[in-house]
Amino acid sequence: MGYNTVTSTSAEAGRLILPYFFDGYVLDPERRELREGGVLQSIEPQVFDLLEYLIINRNRVVSRDEMLAAVWKGRTVSDSTLSSRINAARAAVGDNGNEQKLVRTLLRKGIRFVGRVEEASGPVTGEETPASANETPRTTKATSPLAPRLSIVVLPFKNFGGDSDQDYFVDGVTESLTTDLSRISGSFVIARNTAFTFKGKAVDVKQVGRQLNVRYVLEGSVQRGSNKLRVNVQLIDAESGNHLWAERFDKAIADLFDLQDEIVARLANALDAELVVAEAKRAERVLNPDAIELYFQGMAWIGKGPAPEYMARARDYFERASALDPDSSEPLLGRARVELALATTFIDEVRPARLATAEALLNKVLSLAPNNAVAHVSLAIVQMSTNRASAGIAACERALGLDRNLANAWGVMAFGKQLLGNSEQTEAHVNEALRLSPRDLVAYRWMNHAGVSKLLLGADEDAVTWFRRSIEANRNHVIAHFHLAAALGLVSATDEAGLVARTALALDPKFTLLRYRLGAPSDNPMYLAGRERIYEGLLKAGIPAD
Repeated sequence: MGYNTVTSTSAEAGRLILPYFFDGYVLDPERRELREGGVLQSIEPQVFDLLEYLIINRNRVVSRDEMLAAVWKGRTVSDSTLSSRINAARAAVGDNGNEQKLVRTLLRKGIRFVGRVEEASGPVTGEETPASANETPRTTKATSPLAPRLSIVVLPFKNFGGDSDQDYFVDGVTESLTTDLSRISGSFVIARNTAFTFKGKAVDVKQVGRQLNVRYVLEGSVQRGSNKLRVNVQLIDAESGNHLWAERFDKAIADLFDLQDEIVARLANALDAELVVAEAKRAERVLNPDAIELYFQGMAWIGKGPAPEYMARARDYFERASALDPDSSEPLLGRARVELALATTFIDEVRPARLATAEALLNKVLSLAPNNAVAHVSLAIVQMSTNRASAGIAACERALGLDRNLANAWGVMAFGKQLLGNSEQTEAHVNEALRLSPRDLVAYRWMNHAGVSKLLLGADEDAVTWFRRSIEANRNHVIAHFHLAAALGLVSATDEAGLVARTALALDPKFTLLRYRLGAPSDNPMYLAGRERIYEGLLKAGIPAD
């Protein structure tokens, strides 16, 4: 990330230091301004100097004496004064002494800024809200290749319905999507006030990218018919002007507020995945990738599915990222997700060890980033896979409190309900996950959970339908093949059951009924009684007993 060790603030050095981007904030040493999403923040000069010093020296822990020498010029300062200024620096960037997500105290060592920081290639303008709605924000010197990673502006959606009364709904979609995208870890999203200065104007997306120093531009439109709403969106690379992704969907008009929530949730989830892919492709062109660039490449491989060769590639990228930046939570989370993908897909002897490794990694992630919603859901999967379903459901509920759009929290809760003997609740949770994110990269897992719940309830034909959907969504999800074989065996589709079983065993030759039995993740009597039906179906399909 281009770390520099500098022991003086920009004011002392009398030279230009370009803006720093982190966690939705911009710290501009040249203007001596701190902005969040384009909004100027109030900050005392001394606190600004301290924050700048910590950011400049973010590659190391700085001691009390170093802070006093740089910020207070060696003057005698009490511990309480220093502590109050550190707390003020935290408060200025939305941090606190409990979370310490950006400014961390290391006992008996000092302070370190641990947030992910991007450096601009030129000064950023301070005119985030032009005096006139007809003014255009001034162009920055920065160019889009060096704009912050995951930086995006959501331009005001266009109202193609011809009804001015619908403007409030269309603007509401734009505003809510801007808010929800800012929840993506590490994202830099231009504030609503700045984005809306472009409302009603013909724009050149390349120029917008240069003006706002962002990598991506999202455009959209809403068209209302008599009883249907059509939404079109497109994600554009602000550097090249190329279209990276487009989506169109139609919804029957019901309650507009519920409809707005669903539209925003679907877009936010889809964009989260698309932005990771886009960042991974950028990283492939970098000769010496840093930790975050390696992380994005690892995530791109995870997105391909849980095949062993894909997980091996992902693990390699995450381990290289951790080697470069041991204190970064994202590569640790990536490594945990690899272990989980393998542990919950391939029933093998090392499954308990994989789950233990994943849990240790996730505990470290949550110590670094306690509000990481994805980490809470990943921990829930570990807990549910080790006979702690109630704790796992609570972790999913915590994740939804942090990110209401996190569809996978609903999908994982579906699994937990099943493990507690409440399989009749599973399908509703899966359907909620699919409503929020119908093309989610892990939707195949949710569909598999729904299929298992149907087997546990004796609804075998319904189970076949869900397992077919799961395999269609991702053919690398091996356990769904085995479950489909079991379901086909139970409905006496003997020939097809055998064919599916042979396909599954070709993907995982070591799978046996005994290994599947030993992998039961719950001791709930109702769950175990229903699971006996799956064992029966696997035997009918021709799966080896041991």
